[in-house]
Amino acid sequence: MHLSTSAFDLPDHLVRKSDAVLIADDERHFASIAESLEHSIAELSESLDKARKAPGRPGQEALERDAEVRRIAARLRALRRFGLDLCLGRIVLAGNPEPVYIGRLGLTDSAGRRLLVDWRSPAAEPFFGATHAQAMGVASRRRYRWSRGRISDYWDEAFTPEGLEGQAALEDLSAFIASLGSSRSDRMRDVLGTIAAEQDAVIRASSRGTLVVDGGPGTGKTVVALHRAAYLLYSDPRFGHRSAHSSSHVLLVGPHQHFLAYVADVLPSLGEDGVQMCTLRDLVPEGATAVVESDPRVAALKSSADLVNAIEAAVRFYEEPPAKDMEVETPYGDFLLSTRDWADAFAAPSPGTPHNEARDEVWEELLGILVDRHQDTHDGDDATIAMLRTALARNAELTRAFNRAWPLLRYTDVVGDLWSVPAYLRLCAPWLSAEEVNTLQRHDPQAWTVSDLPLLDAARQRLGDPESSRRKRLHDAAIASERELMDRVVEDLVAADDSELLVMSMLRGQDMRDKLVDFDALPQAEPDQLAGPFAHVIVDEAQELTDAQWRMLLLRCPSRSFTVVGDRAQSRHGFAESWQERLGRIGMPAVAVATLGVNYRTPSEVMAEAEPVIRTALPDANVPSSIRSSGIPVLHATASDLEQVLNGWLVAHTEGTACVISAKPSGFDSIGGIPRVSFLSPEESKGLEFDLVVLVDPEAFGAGIEGTLDRYVAMTRATMQLAVLTP
Repeated sequence: MHLSTSAFDLPDHLVRKSDAVLIADDERHFASIAESLEHSIAELSESLDKARKAPGRPGQEALERDAEVRRIAARLRALRRFGLDLCLGRIVLAGNPEPVYIGRLGLTDSAGRRLLVDWRSPAAEPFFGATHAQAMGVASRRRYRWSRGRISDYWDEAFTPEGLEGQAALEDLSAFIASLGSSRSDRMRDVLGTIAAEQDAVIRASSRGTLVVDGGPGTGKTVVALHRAAYLLYSDPRFGHRSAHSSSHVLLVGPHQHFLAYVADVLPSLGEDGVQMCTLRDLVPEGATAVVESDPRVAALKSSADLVNAIEAAVRFYEEPPAKDMEVETPYGDFLLSTRDWADAFAAPSPGTPHNEARDEVWEELLGILVDRHQDTHDGDDATIAMLRTALARNAELTRAFNRAWPLLRYTDVVGDLWSVPAYLRLCAPWLSAEEVNTLQRHDPQAWTVSDLPLLDAARQRLGDPESSRRKRLHDAAIASERELMDRVVEDLVAADDSELLVMSMLRGQDMRDKLVDFDALPQAEPDQLAGPFAHVIVDEAQELTDAQWRMLLLRCPSRSFTVVGDRAQSRHGFAESWQERLGRIGMPAVAVATLGVNYRTPSEVMAEAEPVIRTALPDANVPSSIRSSGIPVLHATASDLEQVLNGWLVAHTEGTACVISAKPSGFDSIGGIPRVSFLSPEESKGLEFDLVVLVDPEAFGAGIEGTLDRYVAMTRATMQLAVLTP
């Protein structure tokens, strides 16, 4: 990729920035970057081709090979995705005239000279963190704005007298601030080059314990969360994100699918694909069709972590050994199976083993106890012992007793029984009143609601897969068949070997025979990519989660390493506690809070109307200060003007996105399908941003704190203009 033209494509009104004195050094450096990129892409392509063609390996070697293929492929995708715009900017350190160029990824030339410093490395920290109050050793900083692979603008800042030399845009930082409000697309645009010092400090904070990123609309909470995910994967060796194991990954939990689609490109643009993304609904298969709980009393009861705890008692109810001794009759003798024997067998599984998987262990322990009893009194060869085990396993009375004592369970049945058998619910949750037990009963116990999901998730994790036993039997049978086949092949090869050293005889070794078995071809369960455990979990719009929903996430992160992103003032159900109180109550004792107070997104014209709205419900709400103005006043019109407002905006703006937010977005199906225009409810708009936001009948969002919060959230989605249409 030789650079055949200038990296700069500045518009006419910025002609003074085109002076060769100002950009000659950059031009030479970009030429070196272009040459290195071409070389690196060719080298990585060759390495990837070799890795993919390498012969298959068993076990750990296969995992390591797959991890290496993924690592090379991810690096190659990142380099191909960008060209020169890998570069974000540069800094000049005091006393050193050689600029340090900062990139999305690190890059060196063939001689080992560092062309780009990865933005996550300690050497790049001053580029983001330097301020005039704390320069961090920086003399000057230059940030680039890229358009279609070329620089369309750049901004210079000086932090020392020597940094004033050769700068062109010292007076133009306001233009940089204004650039933060440039047109949006249906995906979150790249903002790495505009990360502010307060945001960068949060991104680079330690992953130990729980970090809360608290901030009002437009403060960049989501931006910080996404970049923090990429930073932690790069910098924290505990995450081991190049490993093939799912436990090495980071989990990002968003509020809804619109949000996940909006941010989908951000992490790949930062060179990271080791992050799983989902909503709470995605954690349980029933989440896709679950409806919102219609009865607020039921929703409130199910929001408690105490009810999730009842799942343990619900499962324990089905793990009850017989209360009487029993006689087991076989052709090889009769055996007494005492209550003590049952108790010993029930204690065999390790703590934390899911119920359905532990079932096989209990059964094997029971058979082992009876076989040992036979061997204590009788001599018997291996064949006799095998036949005795088979006879015990086929004993109808023993299998019936075992199935009653430790039945195979499905998590949907366990939870459904709680809502249809009052006595069962009273047994598992004795703290509930009779009225509360009756309130939780319903006609169709498996008509799942969103409030059921935490209980379903807890039951699913506690029980495990009911098909695991069958799959294990198939797996064991397949291995036995493979080994038998290999044994015959080895014996044929040995018999035909007439070499002096009888080399083929080495194939009789157990290690060699294991290597001949193709374990990858054996039947295996499809892994649940969202089951965890995860090294770190990032939760956006966290102020909305109930105690029960938090339990779903705590199950997946035993280390309690969380980044919690939210705004207490945007909680639809109220948030009277502090973050420390709220999270400490659910099991996160070490909580640090970082507050973002600058609104980079929402124009001051919009915030001037949005702030009084939230103050009516929450006088002490954290309302951030907007640092930019769009110059466009809020438009007030009637609902009948909707099409005129949209059409006028679309004609005037060939780029950007608009959103119509209303209590019933489905009511606009007749005018739907307009390019660059979305129709969403206030809740669906959370976490998103649009150039134009049109609120239709905002009073219909509802009364009380929920309605007020919905109006405030909807208004603050706008990055350029807000229109409020009333009936």
